[in-house]
Parts: sequence; structure tokens; C-alpha cells
Amino acid sequence: MEVSLRRVQREFDRINPRLSARRDPLTDPVVDNMLAGYAKIDAFVAEDIDLFALGQSKHLLELNTLVLCGASPERRETYARHIEANERRFYDHRHGGVRDLIEWHARHERQAAWRRAAGVYIRVLTKPQLFIEGNHRTGALLMSYVLLRSGLPPFVLTVDVAAAYFDPSTLVRSTGRDSAAAWFRLPKIRRRLVTLLREHSDRRYLLG
Repeated sequence: MEVSLRRVQREFDRINPRLSARRDPLTDPVVDNMLAGYAKIDAFVAEDIDLFALGQSKHLLELNTLVLCGASPERRETYARHIEANERRFYDHRHGGVRDLIEWHARHERQAAWRRAAGVYIRVLTKPQLFIEGNHRTGALLMSYVLLRSGLPPFVLTVDVAAAYFDPSTLVRSTGRDSAAAWFRLPKIRRRLVTLLREHSDRRYLLG
């Protein structure tokens, strides 16, 4: 995973001009926090924690805090006000909070893991987004969690899939989940993401 992410980091100046919308580069803290996030979802799966079950939403919030701030107590103290504001949004937002995500997953829990993973990612990113910041990274980790729970490899950003991942994501984040555009745009994007996940599934990201 780290090799893949570091390669994207090194080649980002070449990748960025090919994207439909420019993205911020992957800094060392971003990569380090994503690796910590993958370790966290691996632990969730090993402990058989259902992130979409009642009473487990604190783990979803922790994933977002981890990708933004890392595990450092000092850094979390520095961003304490942001973390508090994010928690209020996460729990209290009527149309974009965690309840919406959990209810969506409950309605689709019988679908294949590929479809649920793509759907969860889209649900996190569509307006209003689940978190104040870090929705793409947290959404990617949640996709990986859904796949891992079904014995499938996680999604890991690589140079080869960067454009196929970032461009649909840009469309998703500009789409309101209850808007007219969502009805014809999001199903197509979901199919694109499912294809991406299936075609670039790599068992080298699994141990054993």
C-alpha cells in the first residue's frame, strides 16, 4: 500500500493536469494518515466490528479524525475545535449525517460488496457531505472496509487508477443527493466505480 501511495505522491505533478479538476498533492502527512487508516480498518475487520451497526458510529468519526489529524494527541489538541464542530455535523445534520449513511447501508446490505462499497463512497461524498473535510479519504477507507469484510482486497490509489477515481469523485461531490441531477448522474457513476473496484482489485494488498 505504501509503495502505491508513495508512487502516486511522486508522480502527482504529472497526474494532476490530466484530471477534470486539480487536486491537492499527497503530502507526507496525508500518506501517513491514510496508512494509519488502513491499519484501523484492518483492525475493525479482525475484531468483527460492524461500522454500520447501531452504537458503532463513533468508529466512523474516528476514521475521519485519523485521516485529517493522525493519531498524535498533540495534533488533535491543536484541532480540537474542528473535531468538535465535525462531531456536531456528523451526528446532528438532518440530511447528511451518520443516520442517513447507516439507513442507506441497511437498505442495501444484501447487495454485492462491490456495489455497496461504491454506494457508501457516493453517500459520503454527495452534498451535504458526511464530514466537514476529508470525505474522499474517509470514503476510500470505507470502501476498503466493505470490501475487506467480504474477503476482497481493499481499494488503494495507484497511478493507473488516479484519473478513473478522481474524476467521478469530482462529479459526486458537486451533486446533491436529492437533486434531479442525482437521479441520472449517480447510478452511472456508481457503475463506473464498481467497474474500477473490480478491474483493479489486487490481492497483493491482502496478507495470507
